[in-house]
Amino acid sequence: MTLTEIPLTTLDGRPTTLAELADGAVLIVNVASKCGLTPQYSALEQLAKDYRGRGLTVVGVPCNQFMGQEPGTAEEIQTFCSTTYGVTFPLLEKIDVNGAGRHPLYAELTQVADDSGESGDVQWNFEKFLVAPGGNVVKRFRPRTVPDDPEVISAIEDVLPR
Repeated sequence: MTLTEIPLTTLDGRPTTLAELADGAVLIVNVASKCGLTPQYSALEQLAKDYRGRGLTVVGVPCNQFMGQEPGTAEEIQTFCSTTYGVTFPLLEKIDVNGAGRHPLYAELTQVADDSGESGDVQWNFEKFLVAPGGNVVKRFRPRTVPDDPEVISAIEDVLPR
């Protein structure tokens, strides 16, 4: 099974896959509503809008594993994201990104190393994985790298058609 075929569930409970959610590149981000990094939602939404026409889909993955910073229900998460940050990109159901209950999506993603050569567990909320069209993970950005960082933009530009 490829990365794009791993069974996923949307925040509203609908079964899906990355292949169904995106026909091009995907930026997968584990998100949380009560984190110091939560304002990154604004830049993620801007990326989604700016690059949607060129084939990028941002996918938010709520996770409550980091100090309980995503405690809400699916409805509460959706309401927070849409009313506070105007989020229009797809959100998946709340999952575990680390540990024994790690979702298969993150079992694959966390095998990818960051720029320092370190792979393994997600460090915190808002860690980002860039998946090229075709399903290969090409870049991993740690949580403090903001979505509009020139390195992120450059990596997105590199995988999208001109």
